[in-house]
Amino acid sequence: MGLPIIGETLQFFVPYTSTDISPFIKKRIQRYGPVFRTSIVGHPIIVSTDPELNSLVFKQGADSWFKPWYTDSFSEIIGSESLMFHEGFLHKYVRGLVREGFGPDSLKSLLVDLEGRTKSHLGSWSVLPSVDLKEVVSAMLHGFAVEKLYSFSDPEMIRGHKQSYDAFLRGLISFPLNIPGTAYWKCLQGRKWAVKTIKKLMDERRESPRMGERDYLDFVMEEIDSGESPLTEKMATDLLFLLPFAAFESTSSTIVSAFHYLTAHPAALAELTREHEAILKRREESGSVGISWREYKSMTFTHMVTNETLRLTNIVPGIFRKVMKDVEVKGYLIPAGWTVMVYPTAAHLNPSVYDDPLSFNPWRWEGQKVNSGSENFMAFGGGTRFCSGAEFVKLCMAIFFHHLVTKYRYVQFD
Repeated sequence: MGLPIIGETLQFFVPYTSTDISPFIKKRIQRYGPVFRTSIVGHPIIVSTDPELNSLVFKQGADSWFKPWYTDSFSEIIGSESLMFHEGFLHKYVRGLVREGFGPDSLKSLLVDLEGRTKSHLGSWSVLPSVDLKEVVSAMLHGFAVEKLYSFSDPEMIRGHKQSYDAFLRGLISFPLNIPGTAYWKCLQGRKWAVKTIKKLMDERRESPRMGERDYLDFVMEEIDSGESPLTEKMATDLLFLLPFAAFESTSSTIVSAFHYLTAHPAALAELTREHEAILKRREESGSVGISWREYKSMTFTHMVTNETLRLTNIVPGIFRKVMKDVEVKGYLIPAGWTVMVYPTAAHLNPSVYDDPLSFNPWRWEGQKVNSGSENFMAFGGGTRFCSGAEFVKLCMAIFFHHLVTKYRYVQFD
């Protein structure tokens, strides 16, 4: 359990560059097995890399033994009324609000704009000597998100908003030391600036409602002011704060990681190119313009690349659940009040499930469902907590690589 109060927090937060299981986790698996206990930021935690226990943890219902939980510091960063802190009816309701902006039906109407933006940015990058791909893809998706959410158009406003989220991101997974100059303190300052901007926008909309085309903020404001919705001002603020981050950060990370893997695996890149060139040829023969939703859903190998990238990248470092009552499983007694951390990386790199798990092999997904989660694939969470934005990530991946591989040939990743 480590030192008093601090536990093993310092060892847990030590960064590492490998795509393998974290040295902290691996060392303890080797010593104690797939389920072990530790103490992080003052909380006793059970770490599970066991599929059977993970499946039990994700089981939802009124009698569930496990409820979503996050540290106080994480709650302060994300917002205590954020989607991930709600349960039951409220969680279902807020998920519905998210789908209103980023669900499949909404994405169908956003596809043309998202494709146009991607084509434009790829064209502008192609004439430059080099680009920091993570930076430019993040900026592109952030710009798209804030335009659709808040109707931001002023470049200075967009730049300032993005900078506040950059500060937020750098301290998101950091030691929670709230002292000026630390990553955690800068993270809180970034959130403070972003929330202040959102509240100002909400006040402006109330004073001067917009006429004509509505954006997502208008929709949220109508929900609050209807008097028939459970949505509070605080819930709306936390939702509007989290959505831009969810839209651009995990998506840009997935795109850049896929770019890295594909440039290192020519056979996979060639297969991806064949798939998109075939789509392009059929489109030219039919006389249609731009990617259709049907074409997107037909991009089988692209979706396989997305899943394989997410399996290896492991964007979510851990999924936390609070134990509501004593649970006995596989000979272990997990006390009520403790926390279980499901560690997705262990499931994604399990050699009994994935042959040669550290290798990039999109073909391993052939014939499998690529649009859902399981106890062996938790890139978007699990159970009723499956990420509402999963389709957005996959759509962005498909659009980006469709235009990249069919129009640009000489690419080098450093």
